[in-house]
Amino acid sequence: MNPSRKASIEIKKNIVIRFLAGIIKLLFNKIFYVSFAFLAQLLFFALMGWFFAGYSRYFFWTVQIISYITAFYIVNRRINPSYKLAWTITILCIPVFGLFLYLVFGKSRIAARIENLFEKARQESSEVLKEKPEVRKAVYEENPSVSAQSSYISNVSGYPIHTNTIADYFQVGDDMFPVLIRELKNARKYIFIEYFIINDGLMWESVLSILEEKVKEGVDVRLIYDGFGCLSTLPAGYYKKLRSKGIQCVVFNPFRPILNVIQNNRDHRKLCIIDGYVGFTGGINLSDEYINKTERFGHWKDTAVMLKGEAVMNMTVMFLHMWKVITAEEAPINYMDYLPEKSYPANSFKHGFVQPFCDSPLDNEIVGENVYLNIINKAKRYVYICTPYLIIDNEMMTALCLASKSGVDIRIMTPSIPDKKLVFLLTQSYYEQLLEAGVRIYEYIPGFLHAKSFVCDDELAVVGTINLDYRSLYLHFEDGVWIYRNQVIHDIRTDFENTMKYCDPICLDTVKKRGIFVRGLQSILRLVAPML
Repeated sequence: MNPSRKASIEIKKNIVIRFLAGIIKLLFNKIFYVSFAFLAQLLFFALMGWFFAGYSRYFFWTVQIISYITAFYIVNRRINPSYKLAWTITILCIPVFGLFLYLVFGKSRIAARIENLFEKARQESSEVLKEKPEVRKAVYEENPSVSAQSSYISNVSGYPIHTNTIADYFQVGDDMFPVLIRELKNARKYIFIEYFIINDGLMWESVLSILEEKVKEGVDVRLIYDGFGCLSTLPAGYYKKLRSKGIQCVVFNPFRPILNVIQNNRDHRKLCIIDGYVGFTGGINLSDEYINKTERFGHWKDTAVMLKGEAVMNMTVMFLHMWKVITAEEAPINYMDYLPEKSYPANSFKHGFVQPFCDSPLDNEIVGENVYLNIINKAKRYVYICTPYLIIDNEMMTALCLASKSGVDIRIMTPSIPDKKLVFLLTQSYYEQLLEAGVRIYEYIPGFLHAKSFVCDDELAVVGTINLDYRSLYLHFEDGVWIYRNQVIHDIRTDFENTMKYCDPICLDTVKKRGIFVRGLQSILRLVAPML
């Protein structure tokens, strides 16, 4: 046989094999079945609605009236205007289907029982979350404007500002992993772990083996993972396996293939707390791609912080609040029992001020976005931002453009290799307006940038789990660490500047050369962005 013909046949054979392998993988993927079930239910209800609308004009006009009332209700709600616009247009353009979509997915609704449990937990923990007057006075004397930003977090989220806390910054998950293992091995009293994604592999197996040993030593080990985040990474009922090992484990909002108004709300937080003295958070989940042991979208660039000292108590309380809500424990928690036995670092103000906080969909207060807006609006010299997704509302767009036009150096770093192609296309749709205002945008060339961080004027920084997108800001439970006058701020800025060497600066001319099809698709995506 002709060698070139033989090579051609071999190539075609490999293509067919890869195609069949992809089909088989898809068919055995839990997400495929869940998506199919959702689609089937949506289609069923849509067909039923259209059937009755055509069968009875009374039904048709009833749905129309309900749609108008719902649209009027949305317009008068105190929510983001972009969110209002997207849902109002959808409901009015396709009344039956649009109305049904809104009733299922349109409102961040948490069951009253859960809200009551959170409120009860907050009341129980009020004693350990009291802010020290001397700390507030010290930060105010340093900078009244910065103190006002911190006071917003204290007053709204309920988590106070602290001193006596050391912070360490990790520029990639590869650096954090060995430190996490070391600190877990040193646990003596308790280990609290709360993550959006846990996936079997080197990272999780290493952590799990330590947890098993610590349980045998009498350490209180508790684990929370999200039902949707772990849908394709953990087998069904995995929590039972962990419980059999002595690990107390619960699942936040278990994901079921049934249309449900609270499936929108996920626990996107990443917390690991050890003995109330050591706390980790950031973008890094317990999965091997986060430490670059497996490759999904090129090199995985992520960040995290480790705290040691007083501020960790905020993180401990966050976890215990969530634990109480999921387990529905009626007995009050004695939060004083979880205070660390170690002493705090000496020299109270040497390490600056640290304030872990959390955000939730339980109210209309968008804490995460407001913390970011405060930083942008009060910046004097620069704000450097890392975010994997850039799907922003008018308030954020206005703040970024205004700051840039006022002479503040605004730089935003996003990935060049996406994990979700449509979301990436939507992210790029915001580039043109930002670039025209003077904002500088960089795409991380080696792979996927998953970091969520702000650093400002060599004084302020935030590292946590909060993406610049509607889902993170409006629907998820999130956490972050607000940091002022701490050495770690220099590390965050240095990391941003070093990472820029591996980025492609985005030019306005390039963005304007997008094809008409791309622009059209991006316009549609922008319209429904709050719904994604």
